[in-house]
Amino acid sequence: MRLVTFRADDGAPHVGVIRDEEIIDLTLWLPQQEPVYLSDFTMVELIAAEPEVWQQVVAALEASEAAVKGANALVPLEPGRLMAPIPRPLKNVLCMGRNYAEHAKESARAFGGVLGQPPSAPTKPPHPAIFTKAPTSVIGPFDDIPYDAALTESLDWEVELAVVIGRKGKNIPESQAMEYVFGYTVLNDVSARDIQSRHGNQFFKGKSLDGTCPIGPWIVTVDEVPDPNNLSLSLHVNGVEKQQDTTASMLWNVQQIIQIMSHGMTLEPGDIIATGTPAGVGFARQPAEFLQPGDLVECEVETIGKISNRVRKID
Repeated sequence: MRLVTFRADDGAPHVGVIRDEEIIDLTLWLPQQEPVYLSDFTMVELIAAEPEVWQQVVAALEASEAAVKGANALVPLEPGRLMAPIPRPLKNVLCMGRNYAEHAKESARAFGGVLGQPPSAPTKPPHPAIFTKAPTSVIGPFDDIPYDAALTESLDWEVELAVVIGRKGKNIPESQAMEYVFGYTVLNDVSARDIQSRHGNQFFKGKSLDGTCPIGPWIVTVDEVPDPNNLSLSLHVNGVEKQQDTTASMLWNVQQIIQIMSHGMTLEPGDIIATGTPAGVGFARQPAEFLQPGDLVECEVETIGKISNRVRKID
C-alpha cells in the first residue's frame, strides 16, 4: 500500500492511497463510510488509527471505480500535488550518522577525524552517532530546496531509507522491532556542512535549515517490503551518479536502529527515522562538491520510490 499526503483542488492537504495511477482521497472517502471512525485527519492520525479504519482503507482499494467516483474521491496521481507524506512531523526526524562503513571512512578523512576519533578509528564504534532534523526542515518529494548564500554555500546531499513508526513503544527488543514499523519512505538529508562543523560537532543546526529534508514520494507499508536491509539506493545530481549502495551495507540494520532509538525513549506513531547514507557525499570528494542553484537532486530507494528536488536560489 502506498499512502500519500497531497494538495486537493482547493490547496488543502488531504490523505490518500494510491491505486494504479490514481489517488483515492481518503479524506473524502472515510467520512462517507458507516460507521464514521475518522474524519478531518492527518497522516499521523491515520497511521495511529484502529484496525476498523484500516478495514475501510482496504475497502476503498477494493471498491469499484464507480463507487469511488461517486464519492468524488478519485484524483489523478500528479507529482505536483504530492506533499511530504507527513508534512509536519510531530517531533524531530531521528537520524543515524555514519551508518555505512565507507561513509564513516570518507567523513573521517574529510574532517581529519570525527567527534574526537582519528581517521584510523574502527569502522564500527561501540555506539552510533545520532542527531535530529527539525520538523520545519521537511519539504515535499518534488519541492525546491532553498539556497541562501547568506546562510551557507556548502549544501550537501545524503540519500537515505527512512522508517516510519506505527506503534508506540519504548525499550523495544531487536527481535520485536519490525512489529513497530508502519512503513518506509525516501529521505534526502541535505546538510549545510559549514554550519554542521561550526557548533562543536553538534549537527542539529547544520541539518535543520528550512527545506533541507525532502521526503516522499509516499509511505510504502511494511508488508510491501520483505527485507528493508537489502534495498539498493542511489542519488544523482544533474543526472550524474553520486551515491550508490544497498542497505545491506548499514553498520546497524533497521531492527537494531529501532532498538537503539527506543532505548529509554518512547517512539510514537508517525515518528520518522533516517537510517543513514552511503559513501559519495559532496564534502568528502576531492575536491569537495556542493549543490548549486539550478541543480537537480534525485534520490531513489528500491521498492520505495524516487524523489526529485531542484535547488533554488532565494533572496
